[in-house]
Amino acid sequence: MAIEPIRWKGDSLELLDQRLLPERTVYVACRTATEVAQAIRDMVVRGAPAIGCAAAFGAVLGKGSEDAYAALAKSRPTAVNLFWALERMRRAKNLEAEAVAIFAEDLAANRAMGRHGAALIPERARILTYCNTGALATAGYGTALGVVRAAKEKNVSVIACETRPYLQGARLTAWECVQEGIPCTLITDNMAGHLMSRGEVDLVIVGADRIAANGDVANKIGTYTLAVLARRHGIPFFVAAPLSTFDRSIPDGSRIPIEERPAEEVAGYRGARWAPQGISIRNPAFDVTPAELVTAIVCEKGVVRAPCLENIQSLISTAV
Repeated sequence: MAIEPIRWKGDSLELLDQRLLPERTVYVACRTATEVAQAIRDMVVRGAPAIGCAAAFGAVLGKGSEDAYAALAKSRPTAVNLFWALERMRRAKNLEAEAVAIFAEDLAANRAMGRHGAALIPERARILTYCNTGALATAGYGTALGVVRAAKEKNVSVIACETRPYLQGARLTAWECVQEGIPCTLITDNMAGHLMSRGEVDLVIVGADRIAANGDVANKIGTYTLAVLARRHGIPFFVAAPLSTFDRSIPDGSRIPIEERPAEEVAGYRGARWAPQGISIRNPAFDVTPAELVTAIVCEKGVVRAPCLENIQSLISTAV
């Protein structure tokens, strides 16, 4: 793989430090479950599938202890892949083999997702995407950006929203597109509606951190806004996520826990502060897009159009 966000070394886990991209390529070596949990919390590694993979290897480093599972479970609350991976590790007899399997399955799922999603992409499509959903957010291929990669031969191009406040689009998606030779234009988040109104966007595709049983989608804060804008302008709005992102225990999006991150991420960036001291700040990291605004959900088993409880259950039942 050209981009390796996660490298298992047998006695340590190396994570590409996404906080430093695109300026520097540095790996952080984690040798304990606590260090993996800290790396997840600090966004050294991010993206729901990547968090799940990292947590699985963290459980290996923690030798399956309850303290290890507890530390990893507390790292980030919204991405259900984290808890899915930890539950699999709890049931496993061979921890390392199970973590390696989770990693390999994520790669295979993303490639299958890419093939299914590419069929939805027209020739020369101008694809608006949000946050980072490429190799960096997974074991190494991508969900929504993986679909773009799979459709590359159709001469598609990407419009990457910068994704405030952590700039995953500006720093990571734009960087991945440059690495992959995919034409990409970077915009600020508040430019999306303008481009849609001028007919310069053909479709929107995003990832997900948790999908409720009815198809409501939790994703990076600002996704809901894009979905509303896409509906207003008659633009397809697709979500790409593996089955591990579906949470059938939650009936709808109102039950999805939304992580609130530190105020400093909104007040400034990398040591520079632009907000006045004493100002009140909110920093919800995710929002929920109602299923009714989603044209289709793409996963490794196929495409769920007009996602709802019945359609999702039908797809998942064929995957069991």
